[in-house]
Amino acid sequence: MNMKTKKRFTFMLCMLLIVSAIIGCSNSGNKAEPSNKPSDNTSAGNEENPYKEKYDPPVTISTVWGVDPALTFREGETIENNVATKWALDTLGIKVDSLWSVTDTNGAFATKMRLAMSSGQKMPDVAVVGDKLLAQDLIDSGMFQDAGELFDKYAGEKWKAAMNLDTSVWNAYMRDGKRIGIPLLDYAYNNDYVLWIRQDWMDKLNLKAPKTIAELETVMEAFKNNNPQGLSPEKVVPLSVGFKTSMNTWMGDPSWVFGAYGTLPAQWNEAADGTLEYGSTNAGMKQGLIKLKEWRDKGYIPKEAALWDENKTSEPAVAGTAGIIPGPYWMSGWPLLDTAKNAEGAVWKPYAIPTGEDGKAMRHGTSFVNGVILINKDMKNPEAFFTYENYLFDNLADPQEGSPFELGAFEGYDYALDASGKPLYLDDVPGGAITAPLRYFIVRDGARIPDAQFKALLNLAEGKEAKTYREKEVVAQYGPETALAATVVMEQDAISKKDMFVGPPTKTMKSRMDYLKKIEAQTFNEIIYGAKPAEAFDEFVKSWKSSGGDDMTKEVNEWYASLTK
Repeated sequence: MNMKTKKRFTFMLCMLLIVSAIIGCSNSGNKAEPSNKPSDNTSAGNEENPYKEKYDPPVTISTVWGVDPALTFREGETIENNVATKWALDTLGIKVDSLWSVTDTNGAFATKMRLAMSSGQKMPDVAVVGDKLLAQDLIDSGMFQDAGELFDKYAGEKWKAAMNLDTSVWNAYMRDGKRIGIPLLDYAYNNDYVLWIRQDWMDKLNLKAPKTIAELETVMEAFKNNNPQGLSPEKVVPLSVGFKTSMNTWMGDPSWVFGAYGTLPAQWNEAADGTLEYGSTNAGMKQGLIKLKEWRDKGYIPKEAALWDENKTSEPAVAGTAGIIPGPYWMSGWPLLDTAKNAEGAVWKPYAIPTGEDGKAMRHGTSFVNGVILINKDMKNPEAFFTYENYLFDNLADPQEGSPFELGAFEGYDYALDASGKPLYLDDVPGGAITAPLRYFIVRDGARIPDAQFKALLNLAEGKEAKTYREKEVVAQYGPETALAATVVMEQDAISKKDMFVGPPTKTMKSRMDYLKKIEAQTFNEIIYGAKPAEAFDEFVKSWKSSGGDDMTKEVNEWYASLTK
């Protein structure tokens, strides 16, 4: 990512944090009563329920931190002692005790956490972990308790409703029928694809929206050989894709091409018989590879596609030489907003994923999970964590108009007030706005309801005025076509397919997965580049199965079956 792109990304992140952070602590008179009490607010017998909305005397929650290098602080504050830790104590009677912190570069947090685990150091009451392998190792350590049982007892209605949007979010953290970790929820559909197409090129060529793969080929042919911008054929990238990292990633990959033939590569999909199969071995892959070879031969996709990662695919799109790029709904703001600077009159519009000849279409789906929350077996007051997080789900996750925390996270940090009471943001904040104050909370970003952003976007797409703070957030954060793109995503909601295996790496995965991925990438590239015939796919499947794939498939399905026991 070049410096210009980094600056735009940083700006977008800042805008997100400014408008979406909705908690405040400076005015205690604004404190709202939580609207959602825990569902089980009674205890066995006559014993008093330990759950409180505020603790007096205060209780302590210990945690550890992997600090984002971009995070900033006011003078005299640190991740261990800042406005958010003061907020927790003043508002909830919860003292946040930091056991340690580390700047999280090059996996430093995971390294330190593993060292603490293996050397018998004190473990935190609450650990929030994004690293998937570390999360599984911590769960298997036996140091953390059945968080699902606590969740059922103490989580508020809003938090439970958010979790119930997709109950499979628990699957990655199950052990012997117990939910050891609480899924850290994230926004839905963040990486579900649409096709972004140069609408100005479409209009000048009088082309219709491509609904099928065949119609898409007509568009790509016209973009290349009759370019309305006057570009010579060798200068045009009709479809900007790359698969250096994977055939299935967050921007610019061709996974949806294989979806037209009934599979998605590099993930586990549900087969017709209800079992899980590795998508890269499905027979539909062969047809997709033949199609990509055909497109490469015709110059529809980059000749260097096998060397292009996600960010590289955006470069010709921004430069104004690409006609189509697959990617998420939010690309209208970044990186595509910059195309008009390089190609006057450039306009991008979102279109649905095209179907195959038989009407099939599939795209990879976005998990609603961005990590896990683990609760120590030895935590003295586990209910206090739910006091903390229930409050955030009630007041931060999807604040409506009139919320007492409507202006930002903390006055003097991400916003300030002028003499008339008008909010100030960014450079207008005295001393400059603080970057990412939401990361000061125990749980990264505080609290998120997966469908909150999309509901806001769909309201805007209907022409409604931005009234709620989530609606104002997406107006400030995203590009001009984002709301329209959200409707395109939802029109094809049924074709969104998530990776169905989210469990811990199996025995065979640990020993053979690197090799199996290597032969997969090598074979697919050789077919696309014409070094081997399409029949090499059949040989790859045989080799994959005999080299550990069959054993891995058996293990994956044993895990899958265990979810229903």
